[in-house]
Order: sequence, then structure tokens, then C-alpha cells
Amino acid sequence: MDMENKVMKFYSKAGNNIILRAIPGHFATSHSHINYYVDMTGLKTRRSEAAAVAKAFVQRIPMDTVIDTIVCMDGSEVIGAYMAEELELGHFPNQNAHRTVYVVTPEFNINNQMIFRDNLVSAIRGKNVVLLLATSTTGLTISRSMECIDYYGGHVRQICSVFSAIGSINGHKVESIFTTEDVPGYQAYEAYACPYCKNKQKLDAMVNGYGYSKLY
Repeated sequence: MDMENKVMKFYSKAGNNIILRAIPGHFATSHSHINYYVDMTGLKTRRSEAAAVAKAFVQRIPMDTVIDTIVCMDGSEVIGAYMAEELELGHFPNQNAHRTVYVVTPEFNINNQMIFRDNLVSAIRGKNVVLLLATSTTGLTISRSMECIDYYGGHVRQICSVFSAIGSINGHKVESIFTTEDVPGYQAYEAYACPYCKNKQKLDAMVNGYGYSKLY
């Protein structure tokens, strides 16, 4: 059976019609092996779904939180743009001269190091940052992102991940719409300890926050 025919749907407990789509199987991320691929395509690319996710996140942020910049990972820029809009509509404090929120994305150089180009550094240095991700399985991407933001002089005030298998990291709470409790039986394993590999079950796909690539 094709992966696409095994899609399962899970609804947000917040009751805001946010739907998580997940596919059971044997998948490898850059950090672990997992038994569900959490598909963020609709939540990241459909206007109505991205807007609903953004609104749900902003509702969880204390009104006195100063937010100048949203750093988007995993192709979450559409959600980030709607979050910026919700923050401005909610009159959250902001220290930018133009009173609007930056929405930026780092890139990776040839050494796979996360960087911000010189023209974007002003959106990070001295700014209060929301770190936005699509998925967080082990927390390594969050740690790398926080180190990068800190290197460029930014201050992470909030971490938001649409789906997260971890509740906090480095003293920061990870706000999430969905957790492993919403996906029955979700498991993540170190590659050496993966029971599927031990049983000689082939990988279905390589996955990351952007999507999946099937292995035939």
C-alpha cells in the first residue's frame, strides 16, 4: 500500500479545526528513526490552516511578551507571516522602529552550519525572537537554532512547534498544537536502537520538516 493511502487524521484538542495528518511506517530523520511521518504540508501551505495554527499559537503567548522577530524553520514561513499579523492585531509590545514584526529564515552553508546573511542580521541582533518550527522530535534542531540566534545576538523568548515530542529544552517551554499524546503509539528511536531495523524492516522514506522522500 502506498504511503499516501495510509494517512491518519488527528484533530487538535483546542477545537479549532486544526488537523494533523500522519502516516505510520518506518522513517528516518537526520537524528532518529520514527514510526510515524507527521505531514505538515496542509498546515504550512493552506492559507486557512496556516492562519488557524498561527492564531492558536499567539493565543498562548502572554500579552506583555515583547516580540520583534519570528525565525521560521522547516518551511513554516506562511504560519510565521500569519503569526506576525496576529501579534500586530493583538498589539503585542514591539521594539522595532516601524512597529511591525520581522519574519525571517536562516540558511545552511556548505558546511551545514546555520547562518543569517548580513542583510538579515539586523532582524536578529538585539531582537526578541519567536522560534517557529513545524516538527520537533529530539530537540536537536531547536538547540542548533537557539545557538545560531544567540550567536547573532538575538534573544529567544518563545518556542513554537506545531508538533513536538518534547515539552521543554534548555529551560524554555515548547508550545505545541500537537504532541505525542495526540498520535497514539508515536515513538522515536536512536538509529542503533530502532526495533524496525533490528527486525530487518526496510525504511519507507527519509523525512524532515520539509517533507519526505520515498525509498524504493
